[in-house]
Amino acid sequence: MDMKKYAAEAIGTFWLTFAGCGSAVIAAGFPQVGIGLVGVSLAFGLSVVTMAYAIGHISGCHLNPAVTVGLAAGGRFPAGQILPYVIAQVCGAIVAAELLYIIASGAPGFDVGKGFASNGYDAHSPGQYSMIVCFLTEVVMTMMFLFVIMGATHGRAPAGFAPLAIGLALVMIHLVSIPVTNTSVNPARSTGPALFVGGWATAQLWLFWVAPLIGGALGGVIYRWLSEEPAGVVAGVKTA
Repeated sequence: MDMKKYAAEAIGTFWLTFAGCGSAVIAAGFPQVGIGLVGVSLAFGLSVVTMAYAIGHISGCHLNPAVTVGLAAGGRFPAGQILPYVIAQVCGAIVAAELLYIIASGAPGFDVGKGFASNGYDAHSPGQYSMIVCFLTEVVMTMMFLFVIMGATHGRAPAGFAPLAIGLALVMIHLVSIPVTNTSVNPARSTGPALFVGGWATAQLWLFWVAPLIGGALGGVIYRWLSEEPAGVVAGVKTA
């Protein structure tokens, strides 16, 4: 049963990374009909909505190490399951980035050094934002993301609408923070593309692990203080 959960997390994170980063790499700036910042934001949000309905009942559909840590900090996920979930998520993101690289490199003039949807700060921030500002942005955005997730999956929240609330929250996060960091709030999503870009992307990857994990834990703890009961484990089906 646990292996099915890990497989679901890997597949779900694959879809989030491939669809979200793929929209940025392939479709965002396509001449005359590119989807732009709004389209990329929607792609990330829709990837979460679709997977939440597809695998939420299997694994809880975290798709993000910061979500897994945040839910554990909020008392809604067993701490002993954090590591295997995170490993599955990172593996899914790396496979997605590899497939995206294969597809994107088929276009004339493709240059992975242009960013490949990687996250960055200072000179590698889309808007040239400083490291401190980027760190703060990632902490706050991830904190609020976890706050929404904790509330939407609460026992008293309207049943069946959690995927929509969570997906729309991710859309809003991207609309605000793409110019700042290219939006991470997800260490797995950041790791996949960074490994193919190398150089500055892997050197700056630490921020996109540390800041989202801090933000996720804060969001989980704050919501737990605000509304602890009723609580429910966000882990899909029960372990055998």
